[in-house]
Amino acid sequence: MTLTINRRHFLQQAGITGTTMLLSPSLSYAHSLFSGSPADKVVLGVMGTNSRGSFLSKTFARLPNVEVGYICDVDATVLERSIADIEKITGKRPKGFTDIRKMLEVNDFDGLAVSAPDHWHTPAAIMALQAGKNVYVEKPCSHNPREGELLVQASLKYGRKVQMGSQRRTFSNVKEMIGKLHDGAIGRVYFARGWYVNNRKSIGKGKTVPAPANLNFDLWQGPAPRRGYRDNLVHYNWHWFWNWGTGEALNNGTHELDVIRWGLGVDFPTEVVSAGGRYHFQDDWETPDTQTITYNFPGNKGATWEGRSCNNFNSEGSGRGVIFYGDKGTIVYPGANSYQVVDANNKVIYEAKDNTPFDPANKVSPTEQLDGLHLQNFCAAIRGTEPINAPIAEGHKSTLLPQLGNIAYRVGRTLKCDPSNGRILNDKEAMKLWGREYEKGWEIKI
Repeated sequence: MTLTINRRHFLQQAGITGTTMLLSPSLSYAHSLFSGSPADKVVLGVMGTNSRGSFLSKTFARLPNVEVGYICDVDATVLERSIADIEKITGKRPKGFTDIRKMLEVNDFDGLAVSAPDHWHTPAAIMALQAGKNVYVEKPCSHNPREGELLVQASLKYGRKVQMGSQRRTFSNVKEMIGKLHDGAIGRVYFARGWYVNNRKSIGKGKTVPAPANLNFDLWQGPAPRRGYRDNLVHYNWHWFWNWGTGEALNNGTHELDVIRWGLGVDFPTEVVSAGGRYHFQDDWETPDTQTITYNFPGNKGATWEGRSCNNFNSEGSGRGVIFYGDKGTIVYPGANSYQVVDANNKVIYEAKDNTPFDPANKVSPTEQLDGLHLQNFCAAIRGTEPINAPIAEGHKSTLLPQLGNIAYRVGRTLKCDPSNGRILNDKEAMKLWGREYEKGWEIKI
């Protein structure tokens, strides 16, 4: 039996028996089952290793026959800590870089994982493609719709794999659920509702101060137009500033909206409307802390997503999830790797359970012990042993949905969209938000 068949059999069995065994924090069982051969080894670099990036780098390092050979971070303290973390896991010290452009000059690694702030996702991914690397890019894959279009174009031009961090595309029961939806388990599926809640605290009123000595703030901003450093921005609160972040709709809503689009079998909407605001606190937070986005799609289908960043009252018993409504029943997906099929009389007729720990409020990795399968799929795709589960063409479509929601929110009206590509019709003001300006010298070129 060949190595590839052994590995595929192992992953199939993991999907049948549940994923906790495979994705324990040490991943030691996976190492004992699959040690791989030197020819199959995947060498990766990781950009941005605070918070989510720390999780990614350590999880990649624990995967069988994967080496995290390079770390890039603009914070010297984070960089040294991340290098030490990987050395502790693997016994081998990765090489560190502050400037991603310098790291991408190195030829002996196969792929780049991008987990820097959102304004870096597409520029870094395209730089990596131009350097001949495969790319794992965290969601959202882009800061704005134009970047998503460019990233899809670049992936085709340079012929490399690009996986977006839509981890649910790899979860075994979620894939089964989507199959049931498409096979008519609840009849014609015509509407879906998604939600995400949290209990985030105020970020206060920041003061303009010099950036700390350990942070290269110029490189941190990279392609974004320059703004002064403030003491309530780094390392997490940039999410809530339009210049660098994309708000809760893309920070978390991208996940639910990807599942919604996948389940409904739709690509681009015909109409988008959004309402919300910064309601809970009066501080520097620019994006909405409470938001609803509603979509109409071709085929007489619709969807809505609700985000509540500062009130964590659960919906349907979960802090995040999706419900699909059909003419013969309902499917309830509470956000991890379990779901229920309910008939037209509200009777549960099928239930898929997975007891893998799940924390919707975890801002680093709510599905930590499941996510490793998605990272493993990326490495398998580089080896050529599996198709990529969340290709960037799909990632762009799912990222575009919350981006359109944010644009509708910012201009304060319903957007009419071209269902062939999602572009906004007959609204010059809204289309100004389709792309962005870049700091001189950092413009995206493919």
